[in-house]
Amino acid sequence: MSSLRSCFVAAALVLAVVLQGSSVSEAQLTADFYDSTCPNASDIILAVLQDAFLSDIRIGASLIRLHFHDCFVNGCDGSLLLDNTDTIVSEKEAAGNNNSARGFDVVDTMKAALESACPGVVSCADILAIASEQSVNLTGGPSWTVLLGRRDSTTANRTLADENLPSPFAILDVLKERFINVGLNGDVDLVALSGAHTFGRAQCRTFNQRLFNFNGTNAPDPTLNATLLATLQQLCPQGGNTSVLTDLDLATPDAFDNRYFSNLLSNNGLLQSDQELFSTPGADTIEIVNRFSSNQTAFFESFVNSMISMGNLSPLTGTQGEIRLNCRRVNGDGDIFTRSSDADLISSF
Repeated sequence: MSSLRSCFVAAALVLAVVLQGSSVSEAQLTADFYDSTCPNASDIILAVLQDAFLSDIRIGASLIRLHFHDCFVNGCDGSLLLDNTDTIVSEKEAAGNNNSARGFDVVDTMKAALESACPGVVSCADILAIASEQSVNLTGGPSWTVLLGRRDSTTANRTLADENLPSPFAILDVLKERFINVGLNGDVDLVALSGAHTFGRAQCRTFNQRLFNFNGTNAPDPTLNATLLATLQQLCPQGGNTSVLTDLDLATPDAFDNRYFSNLLSNNGLLQSDQELFSTPGADTIEIVNRFSSNQTAFFESFVNSMISMGNLSPLTGTQGEIRLNCRRVNGDGDIFTRSSDADLISSF
């Protein structure tokens, strides 16, 4: 009898381990998450994205920036997409997003198409992850298998967005700290993900502090190429319109390639946070910039690894959060919300 009881106990323990393992496994992000519930999800998102590219060549850079800024605040949970309500203080108005984050209307179109095809299945957080990979690939960059299964948050955190999002004015030590604080590393991840600035645009206000009175010196940033400086001073004169746009990468502004790193070698990084990667004396990022500049394949491989790592930052899975039916508001809020239209969100990247 004792032997039989022991067998039952052992069997129960094995079953518990199996069930526990199954639960843990189901909570992980997987490449085939929507294969049975929404098998055409990626194709639906791609169709919307390709249509958006026809009228807005910058949309790829804007969407990957949304994914980046979403993941840096409590993980990749779609919180950035939430509008203001009586109970939610939107991250869209944090310093790193206000008047710069854009592409929300395209995300809305993607979500509406998915809701028509497979209602209540695909999360807004996963839409950002899929659209980011497609945006990179459509513009000449690498492709990768996007892991899926994220769920959407029911809250936003503007305070944390102000604290966590890297600033275009940041010095290297601060950039490293921001990356390390969210679980990425301050060397390869930082340099590789900064390489997304190989396409897109930036407003004068994100770099004009380098043009005339850098750090209170009454002189331009000495790490800024003289020819580029003269061009930017004409584009962004003192007291001028700070929302004027220019290319982040002067050479191939709409292509995803490694020219961003070549630009840094010739002091043609547009943002201070870009040039810091190469111009900070003794920095461990200098070697990485050099390597990526001379070897696009090395950049692409590191970028893919860093994007996957970023996409794995604290995702909500299983029964956590929800699958929002409207990316701008939590389920059950009805129509009581303040919509931020893209017309009010001037493009920065």
